[in-house]
Amino acid sequence: MFSVGTHPLQANANLVFNNALTTTLVTWFPNTGGNHHVMPDLASMTSSKPYLGNDHLHVGDGWGLVISNITHSKIHSPKCTFTLSNILHVLDIKKPLLSIQKFCLENNVFFEFHSFLFYVKDHMTKKVLLSSWSRDGLYVLFESFATSLPQVFSSTCLSTSSDVWHR
Repeated sequence: MFSVGTHPLQANANLVFNNALTTTLVTWFPNTGGNHHVMPDLASMTSSKPYLGNDHLHVGDGWGLVISNITHSKIHSPKCTFTLSNILHVLDIKKPLLSIQKFCLENNVFFEFHSFLFYVKDHMTKKVLLSSWSRDGLYVLFESFATSLPQVFSSTCLSTSSDVWHR
């Protein structure tokens, strides 16, 4: 069991099956039913520590899955960097699950869901910090937004007269 403050929580998640991950990019599946972020593959994470406890991740059918490691990561977007702490590495999970509640608490944000897309907004300013859409009926934070390594966004703007462009 894990706890938040003085309240014990049993780790749980909704299980999603799909294809294997790439080694450097992560597609996170926002999960309203879980209280921990869950990752099946450590290749995309920068560091981890073996989990030495006896707890298991309990999924929708009540089955307990073994927690192998605990890791941390970041999601880099053009507007900010989001923290993901205490990610459970569970080999039997097929896709990375992002606990919406934990993500909101860690980053002082909230999710706004619409029919085919969602926004992550700053809790104080209400500004959109990240947006993505659904794929195959599931909301997804696509690879272009979620990486374990920072993305660099660069643009060079030069000013010149119109006659230079028409030579």
